[in-house]
Parts: sequence; structure tokens; C-alpha cells
Amino acid sequence: MSHQKHTNLIKKHNDNFAPNEIAILGTNCGIITDLIRQVSDKLSNYKLAYFDASHAKDIEKNIVSEYTFHHEGNLQINSTSPVNSYVQRIQFSQYDFVFINGNHYRGAKQILILDEEKEASVLKRLDQLDSIQFVVKLKPQTEYFSFLTEKYPQIKNSTCYTIDEIDKITRHFKNLIEEHIAPVKGLVLTGGKSTRMGSDKSELNYHGKPQKIVAKELLNEHLAETFYSVQNKSDDSKEIHDVFLNLGPFGGICSAFQKDPNSAWFVLATDLPFVNNELIELLLQKRNPSKVATTVKGKSKEFPEPLITIYEPKAYSILLQYLAQGYSCPRKMLINSDVEIVEVDDDLIRNINTQEEFEEAKREITSSLRGETTK
Repeated sequence: MSHQKHTNLIKKHNDNFAPNEIAILGTNCGIITDLIRQVSDKLSNYKLAYFDASHAKDIEKNIVSEYTFHHEGNLQINSTSPVNSYVQRIQFSQYDFVFINGNHYRGAKQILILDEEKEASVLKRLDQLDSIQFVVKLKPQTEYFSFLTEKYPQIKNSTCYTIDEIDKITRHFKNLIEEHIAPVKGLVLTGGKSTRMGSDKSELNYHGKPQKIVAKELLNEHLAETFYSVQNKSDDSKEIHDVFLNLGPFGGICSAFQKDPNSAWFVLATDLPFVNNELIELLLQKRNPSKVATTVKGKSKEFPEPLITIYEPKAYSILLQYLAQGYSCPRKMLINSDVEIVEVDDDLIRNINTQEEFEEAKREITSSLRGETTK
């Protein structure tokens, strides 16, 4: 039996440099940059990045790493350290789409700009054109180079635009971004110690059955798969046990991402018995995959509720960064990250933590149900 040196983890999907990237090549760098700027302006609701090489000459080696922050959020880094593919994937992990100057770097997907003056440049990079998404012509009458049709005969069937058709090009980019939006899976948190309640909160009966079943059924109405987050390992394929130990809900969320880092996770705790189908539906409707998470906040509350939240795949690396700094509070991550906040009535997201609160909540829910049946 062969020895396996490392744990076989499920890897987050990445192209060469980013989760979703496209290289643009075939013309001079100025035209490429101008196209990206025009498209990016129309796609400003997404988080976009542009990966290019410096065109400056005679750059001196940095003695100290410099980080220059602009007051509106722009950042420039001049590093003394070499940059490798692992570092680049971390840097680009928060972006919905990364444009690449294909004249300098190879992208997993490509757009070819047909420029008669750059035929030799395209021939030089012919092997990089293995996943062309569409073609852009600088001039409508420009013909495909013979070596292109010889190596990639299907290119003649590719979608083709002219450089001035910015709206059509933008829509195509938008489709490429939206095709990559992660599916959502459900995660019902059941692993709390319930020290204040004195019993397992996930087993409490508000609606005629254990609350963990109610929570799972709520999520299952809208999602293809829902899992229980549990402390201990089991043989149940619908349970995700903690691999980040003794971290409470934070560990449960990270454990779900380790199981599937390519899905978003709709997290729902079992101490929230007033959460209903309408609230689940609202959060899914308001979901913003470009943000780190979509979360709820009570109208009179200062901070979001981390245990009724859709965490996007990009949240995983941020959670791990907080853990590396000694923080295991998902709310702290949400407060300090770019999130979509949905305000709701406070009562809908009321936490039930003590026996007295349970008895009161039980009476309220029972009374409400009786009122509905008498109408």
C-alpha cells in the first residue's frame, strides 16, 4: 500500500491565477487596456481585477516592501519578494473575474483580438489559444489568419464582435461571470453545548418536531442539498463533523468549506425558531455573490446575525485569515468585510438561549399557529 504524505483535501477551483479569469491578446497593450476599462465600467457591480505586466524599464530592486493605500481603497504593492502562483491565487481569490493581459501571461480562457498588424505576435502565442471564448475584430473586414484556422478550425464558428460593440462584449463577459456563480448548500448548526439552556437546543420542540428538523426542512425547500453540522464524526453522509475543533459555529462553517470550498453555504442555527420560509426566500433573493456574504440584521440591531447568513466561497480564505490572527468569531469577520446586509424585523431573528426564553417562544409560536387555524 502506497504511503500518502498529505491529506487529500478538496481544492478550491482555480484557473491559472484566479477562480475565474480570461486573457485578452492579439493586439497592442493599449487597446487591450482600453477595452478592459470600458467593459469594467459597465460591470462595476462585480468585483473585477486586471493582471498586467509593468511596462517600465530599468526597475530598481526594492529594498523594502511598500504598501501604498489610497483613501478610497486602492492599493499599490511594491514587494521585495518574488510572486508565485500560490500567492497570486490568494491575492485574486476575492474577485469575481480577472482580466489578464495575454501579451504577457497565459490565461485559462482567452479572447482573441484580430489585428492585422499583430499577425506575427499571434503566431508566437498560437499554443495559448486553446479555449477561445469569442473573437473581437479591430476592422470588420479582417480575415482569420491561415495558421489560426489550420490549428483551430472551429474558430470560424466562434462568436465574433467588432471592437466598437462594447455593449455586446460586456454582455458576453457578464455571462462568463454568472456561469461561475457558486451553487448554494445548506448547513444547519447543531453542535452547540447549550450550557445556558441546559439541554440540546437542536432537539427543542417549537413546531411539533425537533428544531434541527424544522431548520433542515426550511432550507431543503429552496436548496438541492442541506447538511447538519455536528461535533463528532458519523457515517451519515448528510452530516459534516467538525475538523476545526473547539471553535463553535466558526469551526462548523470552516468544516463545511473544507468539505466543499466551491459552494456557498447557507448557515442556519437551531436557536432561531422564528425564522420562516419567507425569510429564507428573502435572503436567497437578495444574495449578492460578489460580496463575501449575504447576511441579515435586525432593524434595531447594530451588528449582523452570522448564523443566518449565506457565506460565499471567497469567505473561506478570509475566515482562515481571521483564525490565523486568533479570532474565531464569524460576526467579527462579517463586520469587517464587504457583505450584503438585509434588514429584517428583530423578532424574526431572536435567539433563544434559556429555558425561560424557550417557554415564552413556545407559547408565542403555539398562539400564532392557533390564530392561523381559526381564520
